[in-house]
Amino acid sequence: MAEPPGAPHRTTGSTLLHPLSALLGIPLDQINFVACQLFALLAAFWFRIYLSPSHASSAVRHAFATLFGIYFAVFCFGWYSIHLFVLVMMNYGIMNMASVPNIHRYSFVVAMGYLTLCHISRIYIFHYGILTTDFSGPLMIITQKITTLACQLHDGIGRQAEELTAEQNRLAVKSRPSLLEYLSYLLNFMSIIAGPCSNYKDYIAFIEGRHVHMKLLEVNWKQKGYDRLPDPSPTGAVMYKLCITLVSLILFLTLTKNFPMAYIIDNEFLDKTPFLSRLGYLYVVTQAAKPKYYFAWTLADAVNNAAGYGFSGVDERGTFRWDLLSNLNIWNIETATSFKMYIENWNIQTAAWLKRVCYDRAPWYPTALTFILSALWHGIYPGYYFTFLTGILITLAARAIRNNCRHYFLSSVPLKIAYDIVTWAVTQLAVCYTVAPFVMLAVEPTIKFYKSVYFHMHILSILVLLLLPIRPQTHSVRRAQNQATLNSIKSKDK
Repeated sequence: MAEPPGAPHRTTGSTLLHPLSALLGIPLDQINFVACQLFALLAAFWFRIYLSPSHASSAVRHAFATLFGIYFAVFCFGWYSIHLFVLVMMNYGIMNMASVPNIHRYSFVVAMGYLTLCHISRIYIFHYGILTTDFSGPLMIITQKITTLACQLHDGIGRQAEELTAEQNRLAVKSRPSLLEYLSYLLNFMSIIAGPCSNYKDYIAFIEGRHVHMKLLEVNWKQKGYDRLPDPSPTGAVMYKLCITLVSLILFLTLTKNFPMAYIIDNEFLDKTPFLSRLGYLYVVTQAAKPKYYFAWTLADAVNNAAGYGFSGVDERGTFRWDLLSNLNIWNIETATSFKMYIENWNIQTAAWLKRVCYDRAPWYPTALTFILSALWHGIYPGYYFTFLTGILITLAARAIRNNCRHYFLSSVPLKIAYDIVTWAVTQLAVCYTVAPFVMLAVEPTIKFYKSVYFHMHILSILVLLLLPIRPQTHSVRRAQNQATLNSIKSKDK
């Protein structure tokens, strides 16, 4: 769809940076997004140093994080940011007035329902993505947080410990948060613009100064020669992530704009390009579409780390890890040898949210329901549903192949290497095939694309599911395994 005149400088938020937008030729909404995140990065360093738990009370830290978050939302999205505040306050009412057995249900229905209505209105307001950073992004993150807290609160005050998995038991919230705690969790300046979603207990531990200490206590420091607990600094992790952010930005400004996804359905391209060459170009344009996600998610991770949030413990080499809130693992994405491995390392916090609120709680068909929820959460563009329905099919087929064939290739190193090379190539092409409609958005280009590649992944996946035996892991079996894990942990605690 052609952009109207002046679209590069259109925004729903502040026009303060319009001169910079005009100078660089970059859409104003993107300029506002980057400016807010860079300012949030500076504020995060200041927050960690001057409003640390030893210098300021939890209430002051909550209030500062909330007020700055609200300001960033208004700066970026103008009066559209009211949608964020309306949803937050509606669900605060639900959390305090709903009966305990229904807190998670009502919160889920209201949050997802409001998000879906906004997605529908967004099509008419912004058409097919004239603005790349509109209010729906923060609304999606807030929806994740609302439903996460509601489920964990239900686990904490509405269920017995024996009914919970080990993870649910660890993250269960035992009392309703105050209004200030609730607003700070949902609207804090570290995550209001680009996320990620985090668990409520982790966030409160961070605000109260227990976040790093809790992780350090898991290690026997005396055996490592320490007289007292170390004080890990996030500076190194932040600098490393900012380097990745810079590289991603350069790739976005150069590679992404030179390899548009729309070219793979250009009539001249389809007429002159052989099938295998089309698949190769599909891989190239999919790679070119990734840097903007690498940029946004890595910068958001760096902002949280700069504030002192995101410490996940110590690895086997004794290195401090700051990846609790990381949304991707670029190396694992680019070297993934299975569809499952790719998904687990892409948009990690959203995958964790889907698992906690849907997959672990679905009584039937958890894989299908999780993909459907993911599509609904992303929006109502038809391309999203093509992507996630195709994803269900390919995931099931990939699982069947792995369960039936992988063990034949583990007997020798050459066979294992050959297996990894083939599965890497197939995985990367399967991902490209699956996500193309996600970028195209509309029905017509999606169908045209799939016709141009003969629906080959759909056909192959169906044949695999028809020919290979499937050994599904039922929900009851998963529940039993989770309960066994919980019992094991309890026995160790004794």
